[in-house]
Amino acid sequence: MKIIPYLTFNGQCKQAFELYQSVLGGELFSMSFAEAPEDVGMPKDPELILHTCLTVGGFSLMASDCPPGQQYRKPQGVSVSLNVDSVAEAERLFQGLSVGGNVHMPLAKTFWAERFAMFEDRFGIAWMVNCEGGK
Repeated sequence: MKIIPYLTFNGQCKQAFELYQSVLGGELFSMSFAEAPEDVGMPKDPELILHTCLTVGGFSLMASDCPPGQQYRKPQGVSVSLNVDSVAEAERLFQGLSVGGNVHMPLAKTFWAERFAMFEDRFGIAWMVNCEGGK
């Protein structure tokens, strides 16, 4: 079994996952609503994402845009946590993902980690960066 976070966006999924891939690396698969088969009745909007998946090593993050006609609800009560082995990697991830967002806890040493941060990116997704080791 794999547990894979699935995010929903309000029309910004494509831009968000372009940023995530540029920062995290990995392989990106993406399908717009316009690419869905005719018989499923989806709106043919090439800018809205029906499904996307970013795979980095053994980790995947999936998402879509909220379908037209449905009410978008901002994710609450969940964060995507990135756990890394070096302070330099923690700093790189924090800088790349938090730009234009809302930092709740800046990247800093804590009693449990060499570096830890909490923030929302510019698309409203909550992230945590955690580095327990200290290279």
